[in-house]
Amino acid sequence: MKGVLHIHSTYSDGEFTLAELRTMFLQAGCQFLCMTDHAEAFDGKKLQVYREECASLSDSKLIIVAGLEYRCDRNMHILGYGATQPSQSNDPQTVIRHIDAQNAISVIAHPKDDLFSWIESFDVLPRGIEAWNSKYDGRYSPRPATFSLVRRLQSRRSDLHAFYGQDLHWKNQFRELFVLLDSEPPRSEDILATLARGEFSGEKSGMLLPSSGILPDNILLQFARSQKMSRSFRGYLKKGKQVLDRIGIKVPESIKAELRKVL
Repeated sequence: MKGVLHIHSTYSDGEFTLAELRTMFLQAGCQFLCMTDHAEAFDGKKLQVYREECASLSDSKLIIVAGLEYRCDRNMHILGYGATQPSQSNDPQTVIRHIDAQNAISVIAHPKDDLFSWIESFDVLPRGIEAWNSKYDGRYSPRPATFSLVRRLQSRRSDLHAFYGQDLHWKNQFRELFVLLDSEPPRSEDILATLARGEFSGEKSGMLLPSSGILPDNILLQFARSQKMSRSFRGYLKKGKQVLDRIGIKVPESIKAELRKVL
């Protein structure tokens, strides 16, 4: 069962409506979508409409699972797959508890390298770490260090898994990082249970990435090399933008859109 994790819609800061996402990913052969619109974009009434539209657009062909992304202290983001209740706290461990209390799945999204030691100090660990976010890490490879973080955390929580998400916002963004479930659960709650058990793999261009996060050393070395090249290219573009900003030239949106296809 093929699907996509970590998606944003026009309910928060995404460029696609839920209906557009359904059409697009059905054409890509998907059977489920796990939404993660930003929690701070909602009030109670809007959340109800969001849940209802996700349910109304779900059928035997494709299931849309409503969920939220919570912004926490130090700009840490935590995904709540299946979570639909706002949090009154910005403390990440409190947010993890809040997500888990909803029978949802807590996943730290695109963890920054300089937050790894803080995450490892948590008394309350999430159900997962986003080991590859194709928006932040790029379309070509994940960061090997994130898989090492997953392995260290698993020594304390054996049911913690490596997750793979697109973090989809833009219409011209790369969107070919998928998740394959080991079975075909018929309902949204069954999809969440399957993810929680780690019965899934990440998939990109035929390459499978396990929920355990355990990868051969040669694959991790390839990822490290790819990340080095990608960082160099991104750094070059960032410096170029800084120069243009200083002289008052704004990069056209059309050029930004084209760059999103390759980064």
